[in-house]
Amino acid sequence: MADFTPHYHRIEQELRALVARSAPHDPLPSEPELAREHGVSRMTARAAVTNLVAAGLAYRSPGRGTFVAVPSAPRRADNLVRFSDEMRRQGRTPSSRVLVAAVRAASAAETARLVLPTGADVVAVERVRLADGTPVAVERAVFPGALAALLSADLVAGSLHAAVTALGHVPTRGTATLTAAAATRADARLLDVRAGAPLLVERRLILDDRDVPLELTESRYAGDRYHLDVAFGVDAGAGAGAGAGCRDGGSCSGAPLGQIPDHVAGSLRASSRS
Repeated sequence: MADFTPHYHRIEQELRALVARSAPHDPLPSEPELAREHGVSRMTARAAVTNLVAAGLAYRSPGRGTFVAVPSAPRRADNLVRFSDEMRRQGRTPSSRVLVAAVRAASAAETARLVLPTGADVVAVERVRLADGTPVAVERAVFPGALAALLSADLVAGSLHAAVTALGHVPTRGTATLTAAAATRADARLLDVRAGAPLLVERRLILDDRDVPLELTESRYAGDRYHLDVAFGVDAGAGAGAGAGCRDGGSCSGAPLGQIPDHVAGSLRASSRS
């Protein structure tokens, strides 16, 4: 059977396998070497290497070549990966300390964002997320009350997303807002940082595979223990960025509202005005 996989993709996969076997700062084959080995143009070889660099797996040093990157960022800002998977990928042991796990009445904001009927309940799970026993984030998540079975899942060593998927709801996509904040006294106590220390705060809404709101979460990360890599395009000029996620004044969103279903976009617009 003919293989229609693009050449650059095959080269990229081979390079990924090489990176997995290599140590940080080990040299990778040059673009001319890749082009000769695979019988492709240098442009095709360059596309494979560029994808590797964009994924944070390699870095270029002008005049020297391309090298294996030091494992660093847990994830890209445009990609949500389970915290437990992030930590294991870095060779660290994830765990959680459960603060709250209960069914309670939804707040007005939760009702709007999760598109719930008035008076509905939510499943609230609050945890301190740890890596090798060190606090990394305080995570407060709420789910529709129909997912009360989540409270029977392993909330200490397990993954909430894996538990949600097991219940027939696959987390598929969403939007997020990233801000900076100073640690409150409660944050300081839970994260073992000083009050006022810088935090990275992520608030996200995740939809399932049926485009139904599934999870509303705030994660408060210790600023020196977690970061996000951001890949971006450059606006070519006035009017070129219509519909883009960032606006003048520094306000950015995870995706344009036009890419979100109407019933969810309505709740996002309403909450953004509150």
